Amino acid sequence: MRGMRGRRRARGTREASEAQVPAGASETEGSSEASEAGAKRQRPWLRLPRLSVRRLPRSRRGRRLAVQGVMALCVLALLPATWMRVGTGSQVGTTADAPAREVAMVFGAGLWKGRPTPYLAHRLDAAAELYRAGKVKVVLVTGDNSRVEYDEPDAMRTYLTERGVPDDRIVSDYAGFDSWDSCVRAKKIFGVDRAVLVSQGFHIHRATTLCRSAGIDAYGVGVDEPRDATWYYGGTRELAASGKAALDALLRPDPRFLGPQEAGVAEALASAAP
Repeated sequence: MRGMRGRRRARGTREASEAQVPAGASETEGSSEASEAGAKRQRPWLRLPRLSVRRLPRSRRGRRLAVQGVMALCVLALLPATWMRVGTGSQVGTTADAPAREVAMVFGAGLWKGRPTPYLAHRLDAAAELYRAGKVKVVLVTGDNSRVEYDEPDAMRTYLTERGVPDDRIVSDYAGFDSWDSCVRAKKIFGVDRAVLVSQGFHIHRATTLCRSAGIDAYGVGVDEPRDATWYYGGTRELAASGKAALDALLRPDPRFLGPQEAGVAEALASAAP
């Protein structure tokens, strides 16, 4: 009997110890989970942000309103460019259509390894054609020279002289940082009252609008280009640029750099006099 009691007592002790093992494990897991929760409370940056995704409207009326909103935004984006194109329709043409003016004005369009890009070269070719045809006497090249290593006007001057335009008939504006600045400086700094503007077709309407708003009697020559990726990029960029141009034409802000008046155009015209 005493042996039976001993075996029962040993079995009960072993069962009790086995029963205590999962209980101990659960306590350990519970304490680790509590410590992790506390750590997350102490470190809020571990919390992932909740992403809210807006669903498309499900009702027919909601979808109709969404489509109308998109259409309204498209109309607002196209309105400035349309206004400029319509307003300058009769003042834009080709080199053959251009009237005789004393000054041709060429806007910068970037450099590649210190030389004019193809688009800028085509603008300069048109200006040289106007000079050879006797329609202009002086070429004003306006571009960016905000950095020592980047000089659009000098590169444009070199290109024109290589094509037969005399150096003393070329005037450089080194602060033509954008179209509005170029137009205002041509009027206020260089004293240009009438000019033939030269640029690509997608830009010439904006340039003509801005120069006329700056007080210049401007006629625009649009240079034709193939419909490649660059042309489509330029046309798309005009949608955004036209909005800024409309504000410039309305508010007429001062250019980034105005500076003192320069006699470059007057001196070039004097040298061209017979």
